[in-house]
Order: sequence, then structure tokens, then C-alpha cells
Amino acid sequence: MRGAERSVPAEHLDHSTGDVDRRLDDTTGAVDADFVALGLGGTNMMAMLWSVAMGRRVVGVELRGDPALGVHWNIREDFYHHLGLIDQLMAERYPVERLPHRGDGRLFRLRECFYSPASEPGGIYTDEVISGFLSSLGDETHVAGLIHHTEFIDDRWADGTPQRVLTIVDPPRPPAEHDPSKIGRPTAEVLDGPSTFQIGASEALVMMRRYLELIEEMDLAAGVEPRVRLYLSHRVVTGDPGDDGVLTWFRHEEGFVRGPDGRQRLRIEAVRELDYKGKFRRVRVPGTKVMDLGTPELFMIAQGFNSDDAERLGFKQEDVKVDHHDGRGPVVAQADYLAGLMEVNVDGRLRRRIASEFDKEGNEYWVRQIAVGHEDDPEVGWILVQVPDFKTFDPVLAGLVPPGTDRKSKEYLGAHQHLLREYYLEQVALITEIPVAELDEVQMPYGPKLFSLVERVGADARVAANGVVAGDSFGNGHFLTSGGAITGMVGHASRVLRYWQRRDEGTDTDTAIRELADAIKEDTDGWLRVSAQEFSQAVPINFGAERINEIETITGRDSAQRATTIDATRRHRHSLVPLNPSDWRRLVIHAGRLHTYDLPPLSETHPLLRTCPDSTAERTTPASEPGTGSMEQTPVAAGAAS
Repeated sequence: MRGAERSVPAEHLDHSTGDVDRRLDDTTGAVDADFVALGLGGTNMMAMLWSVAMGRRVVGVELRGDPALGVHWNIREDFYHHLGLIDQLMAERYPVERLPHRGDGRLFRLRECFYSPASEPGGIYTDEVISGFLSSLGDETHVAGLIHHTEFIDDRWADGTPQRVLTIVDPPRPPAEHDPSKIGRPTAEVLDGPSTFQIGASEALVMMRRYLELIEEMDLAAGVEPRVRLYLSHRVVTGDPGDDGVLTWFRHEEGFVRGPDGRQRLRIEAVRELDYKGKFRRVRVPGTKVMDLGTPELFMIAQGFNSDDAERLGFKQEDVKVDHHDGRGPVVAQADYLAGLMEVNVDGRLRRRIASEFDKEGNEYWVRQIAVGHEDDPEVGWILVQVPDFKTFDPVLAGLVPPGTDRKSKEYLGAHQHLLREYYLEQVALITEIPVAELDEVQMPYGPKLFSLVERVGADARVAANGVVAGDSFGNGHFLTSGGAITGMVGHASRVLRYWQRRDEGTDTDTAIRELADAIKEDTDGWLRVSAQEFSQAVPINFGAERINEIETITGRDSAQRATTIDATRRHRHSLVPLNPSDWRRLVIHAGRLHTYDLPPLSETHPLLRTCPDSTAERTTPASEPGTGSMEQTPVAAGAAS
């Protein structure tokens, strides 16, 4: 009997079937669209919204499903006005029954969902607002928070002693009505202004995604040609990067098909994602077929850093170099940071700190930290700290493991993580004024994660007769300013609005796309110019140009001063445990308590001078002027820089 049982075909025992949801490869209304967005981040979804508002048919293709970006954005006022104009254009073009509605029956207005003086902020999810769940409880809410506290801490050394200068500036006033002058401004001008709002990146993306989804659902249900088609968990057809060999080459299918006029035809596939040996891999959904989207008038690739699709079309990026005027000439604009989400009540606050760190030879390095919260939400405390170039986090050098320890062993990796967390909490304590011992007990849903920022940019945003590259896929500046979000959503996306306006004016497609590509490059170049000071100068750009002048006046420092940088130590740090971009999607919770208290008041005394019991106490610090390389130590009086 046992042998007979084993010989029974498996299909006689397993009643499951391999049916596939046919919607995964349904192309109804998606062929030869006016606009195809490859990648559904903020840049492309705003471009889709502008396109629909201008009466165009759009298609969105996204590999990763629903938005899951965990960071928090500081948003300039322009974004609010862009949403308002989209609402206005939609209402002027379509009857009310063809506009998206919230779950409670009210019109879904993007600007009101984002922010309204008539509703309240808090620790809420966008879906709770759109679905009508919160309004059913009597709560009228919006998803963005206002910035009520803008603070700058300058803890750099001067004349051989630590000094602290605090600058607290008035918060920007939230807009009371639509301002048309905020539409289409140069990106550099936008970034020169202060941040007004804060919002979780995923909540902003969900707001745009749900709006587009509702349009698609209502059109398909009504049996009319859909204005929007969304293909989530899809990609342009490509071979698996892990496959090789002659047979794979023969089976290769191309997702971009170049026509005789240079325009690209797009073919996509539905995929499933799996975590395979620590890496995300994707395979086509069994039973689905390749989907031919035809040839769109315009497609835009905005898929984040290092877009494979853009690269397949011949697009290349080059490192951006910055001259720090330290005798080394132009060097690659690069910096390393530790990022973490701590459940600390940062509240509606944008706090920045710059400080001096010294290597063992006495060379000075300027390092930065930023703390970003959310109005009335004590669980949001995104804190990023810069790693000085001399810091290695090498467990062997720290004496935590013996020389020769395998870098892949749990002992080595555990010691490396210990060093990262220890340094991170020390730096968080300096910007929040919360003691390390107390921070160690706070719940931490994410991080600290080490990552490297390298500015890169392409030469031309146009990659096909009908295609451009935008967002971070084209180029990136410094992230601490939320410059990527603003450049993409406010800059690049609004250039698509201008593209359709030019087409309606009678401009031919080739000329309009050329203008679009040039505008994308101009926006990114503006971001790079403005963010260059984040690699060397003191004052953060998202405080606004007027506030930068104010801070320079108070501190007595010219923000064009430079500090020393080293490349060799950074390379050593990266070689210990290679940076993994997918770590942004891996949450490892450090359990602890929720810190609901307000942040302690900022002390006017430099942290290095607080542990001295009286004004005659001494500390050992670098003796000479920072940067001379002297190994001498000299006492510094506690009262020298109070």
C-alpha cells in the first residue's frame, strides 16, 4: 500500500489550480497612451496627475507595488500650490461624477487632503483620511504637518575652543490661498526657500496613488476608455540579471523595441518578488504573458537611483565633483550617513546641527545631523547623522574582535552593528539633548543604517525620440534638504504640464520633448548648485536664503569656509560590510518605550563643556587650530565658550 500511495500522481491529491488573475496582463485602454510613467514615485505620479488634468490618457508601471518609502520629507510651499492647480484643472475639465471621491462621498481634493487650515494634523495614515474612516469618527484631518520650530545649532570650534551658537528662526507661515506665482518656478529658487510642511514620504505617495487608482476604477466600472491604467508589480520586460548562458540569450525578450523613427515601443510583464539568499529577485508571474503597450507619445523613466531601464537605453551618469578649496581641487561630492527612525517626540520641528570632529592627528571635520518630526505625532523621529571621514567602525581596530576574524561571521557583524548603534545614539543625544542612556531605551523601528550619498548626474535627459529620464534617475543632489522630492515632484513633474501646454499650442512632439529634456536638466543642475554647500558649507539650504544670511550674521562665520576630507578611510569603512540599498526595506525593530515628552530645551553651552564641575576644570582637546595636524593636547577652560 505504501508503494501504491507513492505512485499516485500528485495532481490526483492536490485540488489546487494554477489560475492567474487575468487583470495582471490586461491592456484595456493602455495601448499607445499619451504618457507612460516607468516608476511610480513622486516625480512620475505628479507627472501623471498633470497629464490627466490636461486631458491625456496615462499608464503607470511600478515594480514594487504600493508605496513603502519610510523616510520623512520637508516640503516647500510650492507643492501645496501645485496640488491646488491640479484640483482646479480637473474640476474645469471633467464633470463631478468623473472626479474621484472619498469614502464618505465628498470630493477627493488633493490639496485639502495634504493640508487645510480647516482640519487637524496628527499621527494618521492617508488611507484613513481618504476612506472617510476618520471623518466618520468626527475627526477632520489632513496628512501633512506644519513646521513650527526651525532651529540651527552651530557647535564648531573657533580659536582652538568649542563654541555653541544657537539660531532659532520664525516658522514660515502656511499658505492661506492659492498662489499662481508658485507654479513653474526654477527649482533653484524653490529650494532656496524654507520648508513649510513635513510628511511621511509613503503617505504623500499613497495620496497620489489612491487618486489615480480611483480614476482608473471609476472609468473601468463605467465601461469608458480609462484615463488611467496602473500596472503594479510590473516591469519593462528584461532578462533575470542572475541568468546567463547561451540558452538564456536565445530566450531573451526585449522590453524596449526601437522603431524606424527612433521612438520606443514598450513591452511589460507582471512579476513576483522573492527574497532569495538575502537579495530581492523577481520572476514573471506564471501563466501571464508579455503585455505590449504600443508606442506612447511620451514616456518618462523615474525609478530612483541607478535605473536599469535608463541604462538599457544608453543613459549614463557621471559623478559630480565639488571644489572645497582645500588644495585638492575638485573631488567627488560624497558623504556617509547613519539613518534611523526613533519613537521620539520631535514634533513639528526641523532641527539641524553642524559640529567639529577631530581625527587622531587633530584634523577638523565638519559633520551634520538633522532631526525631522511630524506635528502632533510622537512616533516620528527621523534622525540622520553624518559620519566623519576618519571613522571606520572597524571591530578589529576597536578591539572588539581579534585580528583575522571572518568579516561574515556573526561575531564580526555583531560588533560592527554595536559600533554603529553606539556612535548613532551619541550623535542623536547631541542634537536632541536627550541622554544616551534614555535613548537606548526608546523604541527604534528602523536603523541605524549606514548609507553613502554620491552626487551623480546625466548629460542629457532625453534617451529616445519619445522618452526622457527624470527624478533621481537623471541626477541627484544632497538628500538632507529633501531636494530630491522637491526637484522631482515640483520641478520635473511640472515640466510635463508645460509639455502638454506646448503641445496644445501647436508645438511639434520632437521640439516639445527636447524642451522637456532641457528643462529636466536645468532643474537638476539647480539642485546640484544649491546642495553643493551641504557637502562643505555650514548653513543648510532648506532654511531659506534669507535665513542663511541671518545665521551667518549671528555666528560670524562665512558659509563658504571649508573643512578637510579624506577618501581612503571612507573606502575602508565601505569595505568592512558592503552597503546594501535594499536595507531601506528591511525593518528590524529595537523594542523600547515611546518618548512622548517634548524635547529638552536647547542648552546654550557646548556639549564638551557641560561635564566640567566648575569654571576652572579642564578637558584635553586638540591644541592647535583645527586642521594643523598637531598631536599636542592642551587644557581648555570650561567657561571659554559658554
